[in-house]
Amino acid sequence: MARRVARAPRRSSKTPARLVLDSGAVIALARDDVNARAALAIAVRRGVPVLVPSVVVAETVRGTARDASVNRLLAAVGEVVPLDEPLARAAGALLGSTRSDAGAIDAIVVATAHSLGGAVVLTSDPNDLQRLARDLPSIVIHAL
Repeated sequence: MARRVARAPRRSSKTPARLVLDSGAVIALARDDVNARAALAIAVRRGVPVLVPSVVVAETVRGTARDASVNRLLAAVGEVVPLDEPLARAAGALLGSTRSDAGAIDAIVVATAHSLGGAVVLTSDPNDLQRLARDLPSIVIHAL
């Protein structure tokens, strides 16, 4: 059975010029997922900065040799965005305002995208992220 290749969202004047990867996207890329690679390739070709929240690093690495593909990906794609207190507070506020049962890491990913002035968030878990970003029009959730 052929796999369908995902297309990255079309960029309009309102589409953010950044790509933020959540844990599912990092894992998919490290496993050479066709859809994730296609979305990343489009971003790179367009010159879109690719960012990874630091909590995604914590969620995807374990300090063993099995981390090699994730480490290569992190070194290649772009910047790791640190979690500071204002960003942590923004994530908590998102959880509170949306009354979401999403995890703190999902909220930090969305808060990171928002703190950057907007972004496309590449994810394998669009439902929780869409709930968190529902009132943030500068954030586009792109499902793998």
